[in-house]
Amino acid sequence: MCLILFAWKVRASMPLIVAANRDEWHQRPAAAAAWWAEQPDLLAGRDLQAGGTWLGVTRAGKFAAITNFREPSRLVVNAPNPPSRGQIVVDYLRGEQTPQQYLEQLSRQHGNYNGFNLLVGDVESLLYYSSVDNKIEVVPPGIHGLSNRSLNTSWPKVELGKSALSAAIEPEVAESAIPARLLEILSSPNRAADESLPDTGVGLEWERKLSPALIISPEYGTRCSTIFIAKRDSTRAMSSFIEHTRNPLGEVVSSARFDYEQ
Repeated sequence: MCLILFAWKVRASMPLIVAANRDEWHQRPAAAAAWWAEQPDLLAGRDLQAGGTWLGVTRAGKFAAITNFREPSRLVVNAPNPPSRGQIVVDYLRGEQTPQQYLEQLSRQHGNYNGFNLLVGDVESLLYYSSVDNKIEVVPPGIHGLSNRSLNTSWPKVELGKSALSAAIEPEVAESAIPARLLEILSSPNRAADESLPDTGVGLEWERKLSPALIISPEYGTRCSTIFIAKRDSTRAMSSFIEHTRNPLGEVVSSARFDYEQ
């Protein structure tokens, strides 16, 4: 993932609301979100090159998502073939550990991977981990944004996305209207002004390309947009997982929705 906007315990009936864009090279093969045949309680897309995923959930209420850390001078480990970071998400979702236990274990192995940011949670807690800082943080209730730097770093698309997410889930907004509002946020191709762009070591032209929520270019761009909403009331727990697959022009070419009880 390259942009994850989320509201944690902001609306009582919807404790976790996530809107995320996965940005990747178009040539890298991937499978659309589905319940995994070998792990039928795990719902996620799949990177067909390395076998991992960028965002996934389970019927038991676990959630995990990862972004790469973008800064060449701090990105690469001193290993010829570091393992895929997508496997980190899968290992958490498949395991029995609590978010805290999993991150404590991961913190002892973080040097094996290229830089990443990780969100892991369950029905009770949501935690953030930065492999660059090797630090575990409990995510407080509120509106948050994560791209390719630390949680809530003030990049233009993070700040704009957080503001738009806050407006999209205000109490007067009907629950049924929220998914469409979230997709609209994720579909913005507007680039930031040059003076507000970060300098992450990839050059000005790439900083411009990477600045919108929706990245469009022939070689690299937003491959899919995912909306995940965990719902709770006095009688049951329901979740909705919606994925929109995009082509290199940024157009939605297919959509799938999964509604399930926990």
